[in-house]
Amino acid sequence: MRRTRFDNLDPVRTEKTFQQFKRWRQERIRKLRNKDYSYTVPNVTPDLEYLHGNRQHPSLTWIGHSTFLIQLGGLNIVTDPVWAGQMAFQRRLAPPGMPIGDMPPVDVVLVSHSHYDHLHIPSLRKLNGPKRLLVPAGLSSKLRLKGFFDVDELNWWESARIGDVRFTFVPAQHWTRRTPWDMNRSHWGGWVMEPVAEHPETARATKADSGRPAPARESGRSDLAGDSDRSVLPTDNGRSDLAGDSDRSALAGESDRSAPARESGRSDLAGESDRSALAGESDRSAPAASSGRPVVSRNPTLYFAGDSGYFRGFREIGRRFAIDVAMMPIGAYDPEWFMGPQHVTPEEALQAFEDTGAGLFVPMHYGAFKLADDTPREALDRLEAGRAARGIDEGRIIVLPHGETWRLDGV
Repeated sequence: MRRTRFDNLDPVRTEKTFQQFKRWRQERIRKLRNKDYSYTVPNVTPDLEYLHGNRQHPSLTWIGHSTFLIQLGGLNIVTDPVWAGQMAFQRRLAPPGMPIGDMPPVDVVLVSHSHYDHLHIPSLRKLNGPKRLLVPAGLSSKLRLKGFFDVDELNWWESARIGDVRFTFVPAQHWTRRTPWDMNRSHWGGWVMEPVAEHPETARATKADSGRPAPARESGRSDLAGDSDRSVLPTDNGRSDLAGDSDRSALAGESDRSAPARESGRSDLAGESDRSALAGESDRSAPAASSGRPVVSRNPTLYFAGDSGYFRGFREIGRRFAIDVAMMPIGAYDPEWFMGPQHVTPEEALQAFEDTGAGLFVPMHYGAFKLADDTPREALDRLEAGRAARGIDEGRIIVLPHGETWRLDGV
């Protein structure tokens, strides 16, 4: 039976009353008079020649807000496509890092949820390429009505393999609505991207990397496509089909799943198998490429958190996956009494980062739109203060400008 409404893992209330909206609006009128929006996220000229020619090296380019161009396993992947010049009545604070017309052909689009600042239909239409869409459960029918037919929808912990990359939809704490009548009629979450086979053009180089063997993902990871999992499995024609029980719960009753083999199976940020992601060992840092950015791996595991309040699911995501780079939201948190259940503060984002055990943290979901009362500068200042208070090495927080391409293997 098709589910009509979706819930969070924990019993939090994300719906707001009219009185709460009224209180926020009254407070906002007073606060915004004293807010300083003079700081904007810097833009750099994108390396279009590299991005259009690259099909073998992993890279990460921040377009803005929650939109990234990710190159992994020979695929061009876009997250939460939004090139809109304004959101509701608010103009965009900084231009996208790359004009949409300059984007390379897109193979896969990952959507975290259906809010307008994460799914902009005109932007989706303008992207070139085959554009296979992976979306949360409940959203595919809406997209098909808009003319997008190459769509797979997933529930939490379901996976789809496209080429040499496995995409797993993971929990978040949020909500969704696009019309007055569709509150929580589709789900929300994040995405974990794992290379599952060596791309032919990188196989030889990968095996020679730092004396490190090819990633042992299949034996070291939690089995997301097991009997108790509803998964998207590849069929003979290269497409994916859903198999199994659609009512599988997110976390409960899964204590028999083994934790990922971090020491032997994860991509190694410093080429050392004993590297720890704990803040207490923050003196260990990844080697830097000529660009000054850390070198991660030829086959990194990436986590795109989407939009979320702080919840216990971050720890479970970290238990199941050996994450190299986490893209985490840090903005739209003020006032916390109103935004708290659905948007992490910068300090909570750092806690979530540590919960996942990820090696490196890329902040996102700030600097593009005035969705709440915090400014881009406030979000970054609180992130830095929280990092210092926790003793996290500053080299593990990668604050990207719009348009920069971080070459994750340093090449």
